[in-house]
Amino acid sequence: MRPSAAAWTALVLLLLQGASSACTVKKASSSSGRFANATLVRLSEFLSAGYKKGVRPVKDWRTSTIVAIDLMVYSILSVDEKNQVLTTYVWYRQSWTDEFLVWNPEDFDEVKQVSIPTANVWVPDILINEFVDVGKSPDIPYVYVTHDGLVRNYKPIQVVTACTLNIYNFPFDVQKCSLTFQSWLHTIDDINITLMRSPEELREDKSVFMNQGEWELLHILSNYKIFSVDDDDYYAEMKFHVVIRRRPLFYTVNLLLPSIFLMVMDVVGFYLPPDSGERVSFKITLLLGYSVFLIIVSDTLPATAIGTPLIGVYFVVCMALLVISLTETVLIVRLVHKQDLQPPVPHWVKYLVLERAPVLFCIHKKHRLCSRLSSGTSDLEHYKDSSYGTAQCSLHHTCEIGRRLSQQDHREAGLLGLHRTPPRDPGPPVMDSILQEVTAIRHFLEKRDRCREVAKEWLQVGYVLDVLLFRVYLVAMVAYSITLGTLWSVWQVA
Repeated sequence: MRPSAAAWTALVLLLLQGASSACTVKKASSSSGRFANATLVRLSEFLSAGYKKGVRPVKDWRTSTIVAIDLMVYSILSVDEKNQVLTTYVWYRQSWTDEFLVWNPEDFDEVKQVSIPTANVWVPDILINEFVDVGKSPDIPYVYVTHDGLVRNYKPIQVVTACTLNIYNFPFDVQKCSLTFQSWLHTIDDINITLMRSPEELREDKSVFMNQGEWELLHILSNYKIFSVDDDDYYAEMKFHVVIRRRPLFYTVNLLLPSIFLMVMDVVGFYLPPDSGERVSFKITLLLGYSVFLIIVSDTLPATAIGTPLIGVYFVVCMALLVISLTETVLIVRLVHKQDLQPPVPHWVKYLVLERAPVLFCIHKKHRLCSRLSSGTSDLEHYKDSSYGTAQCSLHHTCEIGRRLSQQDHREAGLLGLHRTPPRDPGPPVMDSILQEVTAIRHFLEKRDRCREVAKEWLQVGYVLDVLLFRVYLVAMVAYSITLGTLWSVWQVA
């Protein structure tokens, strides 16, 4: 009996189904053979089966997810005082418990932790509030998961944050910048924040900090706070205060020491004689040199719209002191400059400057100068008296001899009987002109001596005033330097 068409059709379908199932079995057997001993593959498939990364990983929705965070500062990259921005490189760590990523290590060859892609698991939305720019941070695509559901997310971050920088104490300033971590959306009922380590361990940990730059890390303070925006929802935040201090050696060598040297040279310039023009040119040169110095260091000083650092005030005051010193030098040089039309020194100036001031301020040069002037004056008067007396005696003696010679000539002419017209006596007019010339010379010498005496008195007043002003200038400079040095020492120790 021959089979029917329907029987032949059923037989062909059976053969095709058998071939198909054979191919399927072959593929399955080859696949299972390829990953036969891949425990991590089996574990990954076990963990990802039915996992929802968009849902907070708790079985009871009333349970809050506690995220433990930690921070270690690796380097201070830059501090921008003008824009009030701090750039740091930190190692940030966070961990939380995922109740859906739990397994029994005995079922997976005692595997107790595994790394899985970050994109495949739920991650808390914890951000830094002070972020002002996205830094160039490396992308770490994996997290560690332990068998009890603990997820550890460790990554380095370049943090560009806003910070209120106080530059008044520059270059001995200490800055305190905050990094505030909080969940941007979830309230404290959903996500709470805590520390991985104790605050004491976090404060003193400098194990990874690169301590070779301009700034040194003092410590890291932590502060936990719960706040509310609308008095309805409460949020948890963890604030880290990064306290850093600037190393002042570079600025001390390149800013403070040149300024101190120029000011010392200005003090030394007071030992130049005030009646010479060299002091004025010397101080003008110092003033120009200090101006060039300020132009050079202007780019080094931090600039903000809030305030000016104390070192900037110090430079301005030093410039003002140089201007005051130059002004004092010009006045003293003008005072002691010798001129024929210079008026005499007033009596009150003589009393205050030449008598009282030297006694009060122990100016010993004044007494020696006065003794020289008094001795020189007495000698000059004695010389004038003796010279003029001798000149008068010589003139009277010459006149007497001339008269006697004239009388003797007349007698001799009468004896000889010579009837000549007696000559005109030329004696008196010649002698009068000689006396007039001598008197004019005497008046000129007296006037010149009086001018010299006035110039000497003004020179004496100038020397005394120069010493007084120098002492006042020196006291002001020393007091100012001590005050600044004390402040900067206190800031550096603190």
